[in-house]
Amino acid sequence: MSEKREDSVPPADPLIDFESAFDDTPFRLNDYRLEDLATLILFWALILVVFAQFFSRYVMGSSIGWTEEIARYLLIGVGFLGSVMAARNGSHIMVEFFYHYMPAWQSRLLERLVGAASLGFYLAMTWVTYRLASRTSSLMVSVDLPKSLIYYTVCVAFALMAIRTAQRLYLKYRDRAA
Repeated sequence: MSEKREDSVPPADPLIDFESAFDDTPFRLNDYRLEDLATLILFWALILVVFAQFFSRYVMGSSIGWTEEIARYLLIGVGFLGSVMAARNGSHIMVEFFYHYMPAWQSRLLERLVGAASLGFYLAMTWVTYRLASRTSSLMVSVDLPKSLIYYTVCVAFALMAIRTAQRLYLKYRDRAA
């Protein structure tokens, strides 16, 4: 005897989910923010630096010394500034499994707690990275730039994640209250 729950969600066809990932949505410039542009610029700088490293090593036979270190730091910047976009859109990785099996009031409460915990984490990490950046006085190995520049970039990214998370939570719960 098969006991099927009446409130369970029927499984979605994987082919439909796959095809929906390729739906063309119209481009709207107002969907993007300043941090998106900064991430795009850092990403293209990363591509150019890695290409210069590849070209100099495998075509010219002599690697440019600074490209590996700069590529590493650019990747850090792309990762953290990209996280700002995820915080703004609410698309950070999370486990949604439990939300589907909870009553609506519990899932809303858990969603608020997770949002508050995320906001607290971003604020704490902003403070920690600021303190780390302000204490760092060494220079990068291959380029005469302060290493604190990287830590300040991460600090700004955490501050922007906190701001974008607070904005998203405010707008979400303001609309629910109305």
